[in-house]
Amino acid sequence: MRRIGNTAIATVTVVALCSGAWLLHGAGTHAPPQPAAAEGLPDPGEERLTAPALPPSPPTRIRIPSIRVNAPLTGLGLTRSGSLDVPPAKDKNLAGWYEAGTTPGERGTAIVAGHVDNAEGPAVFYDLGALKKGATVELDRRDGSVALFTVDAVEVYAARDFPDEKVYGAARRPELRVITCGGGYSRATGYQGNVVVFAHLTGSR
Repeated sequence: MRRIGNTAIATVTVVALCSGAWLLHGAGTHAPPQPAAAEGLPDPGEERLTAPALPPSPPTRIRIPSIRVNAPLTGLGLTRSGSLDVPPAKDKNLAGWYEAGTTPGERGTAIVAGHVDNAEGPAVFYDLGALKKGATVELDRRDGSVALFTVDAVEVYAARDFPDEKVYGAARRPELRVITCGGGYSRATGYQGNVVVFAHLTGSR
């Protein structure tokens, strides 16, 4: 199977990625940045050019220059409960992708997820909420190509309102979702939602 249930992915995103370990242990002085409301709104009349889909090839690295992300990627499978696994929290500069799903650049929705922090401090996607529409996300692929995505929107959702179909649903063009924790923070529950970046393929090299 190339996809797993939306609910299973959402559950892991909210629970396993979102303990807020750094803030929980009192080391953090403030929560990570959250997206401004304007970043979730499409620009009126915006023309969204899409590059032709690439053949399948696993990604090896993600770069988001505007927020200084440059991290290797590890494949994520399923846990025994059927949920999406997550990258090891101890490696703060590591993200993961759902390797039984769409590869970034291929037609469909590719999923990348990473921690916002760990017990030692900010992790790979700490600044994801500060990303702006129009920013570039680069994915190195095993075949030597680089898939270039342009950010369409950056949104934050409370866990109880997470839009599974909007985030994980099938797409006719090559799309990418980059997910970490966000929203309100409570020492009792950790982060109470998720930051989600929506992007589509606009080039390759």
